[in-house]
Amino acid sequence: MKRYFNTEGWCSPDRHYMVRLDERLDKIKRLYVDRGKYFIINRGRQYGKTTTLFALEEYLKADYLVISLDFQGISTMEYSDEYIFTKAFLRMFVEVLEDSGADTDEVRPVIMLMREAAQNTLGEMFYLLSKFCRAAAKPVVMMIDEVDNASNHQVFLDFLAMLRSYYLKRKNKTTFHSVILAGVYDIKNLKLKIRPDAEHQYNSPWNIAADFDINMNFTADQIRAMLEEYEEDNRTGMDVSAMAEEIYQYTSGYPYLVSALCKILDEKLPEELSEELQERLSEGTQRRLSDGQPERLSESLQGRQPEELLEGSAVKDRKNVWSGEGLAEAVKILLNEKSPLFESMMKQLDTYKELRILIEEIVYQGKKVPFSPFVKSVNLGRMFGYLKDDNGRIIIANRIFEMSMMNMLITEESLRSDAFRSGDRDRNRFIRNGRLNMRLVLEKFVEYFHEVYGENDEKFVESCGRKFFLLFLKPIINGTGNYYLEAQTRDMGRTDVVVDYRGEQFVVEMKIWRGNEYNERGERQMTEYLDYFRREKGYMLSFNFNKKKEIGVKEIAIGDKTIVEAVV
Repeated sequence: MKRYFNTEGWCSPDRHYMVRLDERLDKIKRLYVDRGKYFIINRGRQYGKTTTLFALEEYLKADYLVISLDFQGISTMEYSDEYIFTKAFLRMFVEVLEDSGADTDEVRPVIMLMREAAQNTLGEMFYLLSKFCRAAAKPVVMMIDEVDNASNHQVFLDFLAMLRSYYLKRKNKTTFHSVILAGVYDIKNLKLKIRPDAEHQYNSPWNIAADFDINMNFTADQIRAMLEEYEEDNRTGMDVSAMAEEIYQYTSGYPYLVSALCKILDEKLPEELSEELQERLSEGTQRRLSDGQPERLSESLQGRQPEELLEGSAVKDRKNVWSGEGLAEAVKILLNEKSPLFESMMKQLDTYKELRILIEEIVYQGKKVPFSPFVKSVNLGRMFGYLKDDNGRIIIANRIFEMSMMNMLITEESLRSDAFRSGDRDRNRFIRNGRLNMRLVLEKFVEYFHEVYGENDEKFVESCGRKFFLLFLKPIINGTGNYYLEAQTRDMGRTDVVVDYRGEQFVVEMKIWRGNEYNERGERQMTEYLDYFRREKGYMLSFNFNKKKEIGVKEIAIGDKTIVEAVV
């Protein structure tokens, strides 16, 4: 069977293109399982937890008897009391044993007792489990996936408490060698969901668990190795290393996002590209060449004449798909899909208002938030995979998440935003011959902002100025282009937005005026950033509170670069 990129459930290397997990599995075995650790793999939705557990089960079989359970197999009713729960748990436990072939002479009597159990307490069930572990020929490792399904049930906390009790007494009582739980919520938050009162909210029954510190994000090198396997089978002619790096820049290695983008590039773009999009992909490549700029992702296209690039369609020529323009289109498609991951994100931001406020401050204001695991909003954001610690500062975990969040926030804001309506009214004026006139966008925004918000104070503009520009810009590029905020340059004084419109990139620095010296330093930084994007022209939007400021748009030449600066 031909392999493909999979986003529905767990992945298998013989059926799917996937990152190889050997190094990760070796670390889990050496650092956790071999040492008899009890731990939880808590990561965001679609982070590869189930795939890791399936692979780990196979990896451990030579040395351990692995009992792999899934709490999706226990219904809500079966959590109603401990008698029903123990019956359901033992039924599932025995089914796994029967499938594994572990029904040997030594453990068969215990299995019979488990199979016949009808009205067992948790204590009686753990007595049977202890007998089973004592009779087993190998140390027993128990893995439980989807522990979130049990999160609102007291019987599950009691189950954890019994696991803890046997763990602490395992010098004298035989029990599981290692226990691995997997889910989104960590056990402390499971407790928090059931007992919200202050007395109990941090009293976890799982305080014997080891911290799980293994990075489950993919690296650019791991993505490259996966794409090399794909390229060997499909011969697209892509620049594998550059493509892997660009996918990483968008996703930061979030497993689902990597697979989803690759799946779109492999399946949807070749089959569903419209004639307009085919023309756009070739048009974007031509434009880069006509501007004297090399194609950043597909070096195999460098040196080819425009007429050569137009031979055949983008559907048939996969070089055009596995390129910078193709990836930008894949990102747009992904952001417009109603995937469970993005739907879960929106639900969590609606549920946890403090997390939403924190994300708005980071996205719109460039607020620097120091990392602390004891701040609830920060802890929730990291647990869901939306935020990450970047050298002691909290930032959005990846560019795709930020674009999705920004789209959601701006869409909601647009319903009541005059800035959005203003950009929407004039959007046709900014596009000429399929190209975006960014200078005109800045000129019209300066006019709009000065007229509507010119009398507002500095605090208001610091909080809202950049948001208004993003709202103004959104309807102009909507449906054709994308933009994202560059995390490396973002702070309370400066944020760079990168606009990608039909293969042409515009770098716009939005900043708060802090004096001439600060401004000149920002101009020099802009030229360095333009070198990275191989652009000759950049754009600056300065929110200036100097009463002697000159409102308007002007061009500044710095070396071989041109900066179009707008002052409001």
